[in-house]
Amino acid sequence: MLVTLWAMAPLCVVAQRAQQAAPAWTDTFESRLEILALTQTLNGEILAGSSATRSLEQWCREHEMAADPTIVARLVAGVVKVPTAEQLQRLQVASAGDVKYRRVELYCGTHLFAEADNWYVPSRLTAEMNRLLEATETPFGYVVRPLQPYRRTFAVTRLWSPLPAGWEQQSRPKERSGDRATALVLPKELFEHQAVLYTGDHQPFSEVDERYQGQLLAFARGR
Repeated sequence: MLVTLWAMAPLCVVAQRAQQAAPAWTDTFESRLEILALTQTLNGEILAGSSATRSLEQWCREHEMAADPTIVARLVAGVVKVPTAEQLQRLQVASAGDVKYRRVELYCGTHLFAEADNWYVPSRLTAEMNRLLEATETPFGYVVRPLQPYRRTFAVTRLWSPLPAGWEQQSRPKERSGDRATALVLPKELFEHQAVLYTGDHQPFSEVDERYQGQLLAFARGR
């Protein structure tokens, strides 16, 4: 019996931690305002930074969403997207043969933070960078860091709004004591960024399409 109890103890700890980390958003006006502020803050941090990966790791660390707040890029196999003529022009290459494509899911712990499509020019990376992209789960932003990259975002799209259009002119129902607010179902995706990455010498080498996920909001909130 003692052995059984000791074996069960780690499982109890894991279950307790999972319960503590469960999202606690309720479908109230105040919660939706909080979410609006949070998503705008994260959106601004990513736009202002040179690496989306670092912004996501900082978010994961600050909100205690994983014991090791390191972003992992999991390759999604079987997806092919040929670059368009506009993309080839932005990357300043002659043909689609000059470009490689990969789709990844960016995780922090068990949380899916982003899905990303990436078209990049292998000839503008080192052999070691290309090896890391093909053989490891290292995020693209960390692999290319020696290039001293910066990004220019050319499109930002809001994929979900926690508040309906014209909310500021609508009357809100008054909450009565004893009423229990229903849980707020988080959306799959929050917002999208499309950007071109450049080397420190101003040469384009990658285009990304990043869709940031609702799981970014799945952190334990203060009671």
